[in-house]
Amino acid sequence: MNEIFKGYYSSPIGIIEVSADNQGITSLYFVDTLGISENNNLISKCLTQLDEYFKGFRKDFEITLSYKFGTEFQHKVWNALKNISYGNTCSYKDIAIAIGNEKAVRAVGGANNKNPLSIIIPCHRVVGMNGKLVGYGGGLWRKEWLLEHENKNK
Repeated sequence: MNEIFKGYYSSPIGIIEVSADNQGITSLYFVDTLGISENNNLISKCLTQLDEYFKGFRKDFEITLSYKFGTEFQHKVWNALKNISYGNTCSYKDIAIAIGNEKAVRAVGGANNKNPLSIIIPCHRVVGMNGKLVGYGGGLWRKEWLLEHENKNK
């Protein structure tokens, strides 16, 4: 059985819980309270990279991920999200086209919503067709903050 480790980062937009097994980072979620940290090397590396991101120094995460959840379709969407450049946005339709399924816009939105690795897999960079901010599991105010943060640190 794979042991799960957890670490916590107090970001400007709330507490982030990072989970990992021995293969990679398995999840990154906003939580209400700090828990007990059980760091391994991957957690420590991820917390350092999150700190660099929030200080405006890091544009891309260089950390091993370990998908423990999701369907093949969701993994395809999440991998496509990693191609959205820092400080840029695209639409759900753009992602659907990128994965070769132009009509799957709603399914892309559903997969985006289930992303277990927010910030590292930048689902906050996906906006509606009209450029309007829509849907973010961490709250639209966080999505807006993240996009403004990236724009000012391009």
